[in-house]
Amino acid sequence: MFHVKQPDETEAPASFSFDDSPIARELADLSARRKALEDANVELTGRTRVVTVSNQKGGVGKTTTTVNLAAALADRGARVLVIDLDPQGNASTALGVPHTADTPSVYDVLIDEFPLADIVQVSPESPNLLCAPSTIHLAGAEIELVSQVAREHRLRTAVDDYLANLDERIDFILIDCPPSLGLLTINAFTAASELLIPIQCEYYALEGLSQLLGTVRMIQKHLNPRLHLSTIILTMYDGRTRLAQQVADEVREHFPREVLETVIPRSVRVSEAPSFGQTVIAYDGQSAGAIAYREAAVEVIRRDSASNEKDA
Repeated sequence: MFHVKQPDETEAPASFSFDDSPIARELADLSARRKALEDANVELTGRTRVVTVSNQKGGVGKTTTTVNLAAALADRGARVLVIDLDPQGNASTALGVPHTADTPSVYDVLIDEFPLADIVQVSPESPNLLCAPSTIHLAGAEIELVSQVAREHRLRTAVDDYLANLDERIDFILIDCPPSLGLLTINAFTAASELLIPIQCEYYALEGLSQLLGTVRMIQKHLNPRLHLSTIILTMYDGRTRLAQQVADEVREHFPREVLETVIPRSVRVSEAPSFGQTVIAYDGQSAGAIAYREAAVEVIRRDSASNEKDA
């Protein structure tokens, strides 16, 4: 026979406070981070930074990082142009910019030498957020570029001409690359001075990175000596798993100066936003994912300010 132990009436029941629960701690942490973002002071340097966002490994949050970082920078007062160099056009979709087959696009710039200014559209999210859209025609550009004169420099020429004829300054140009190391990505590397690599906090995170960095070294040697790896951002971070922390530690060990302090968590809101033609900043700007990208934007701006002070 089993005997159920009766509670001792003289023994005080174990107390439970909602303030001690994991949810309460998470909410308190988010609240503190929101407050820190409101109090954060950042200053734009006034120069244009051209940043290529690339990783030939698919599914690392490359396009997600491009559009959400761009929106977070725009939210901080920066004027940002996103160049969608991926034939899938996901960045254009997330920014709410039309990119049907008959829309003037990056394809026309690369193949027919359209001025970049002729295809740039303003995102409905913010007058500070611009997009040069991709269309399905870009899928054939890899083959068509092979026979073009100065095929590796066509995007750089377009970007230089665009910046030379601007009425208003552009603080950031973010180039979203396809998940490959073909001619489109080489054009992006040649046009940019900075490389931003998103790395997911999962197994095989560093797989293929050596190949990517090898390509970057070739670009530096033969096509664009200005290009350098400036930023690595850790994405899809799940703090409940030991693996995510181990991957983050390993990446930081290899690239201590390049990795941002901010990590981007796995977030339902971040995943949902593109289906509404929005970035997570517009879709739910107070969510954990949006806060992380806003923190990353502050870091990116501050790193440039610190670099300028060091150079001075």
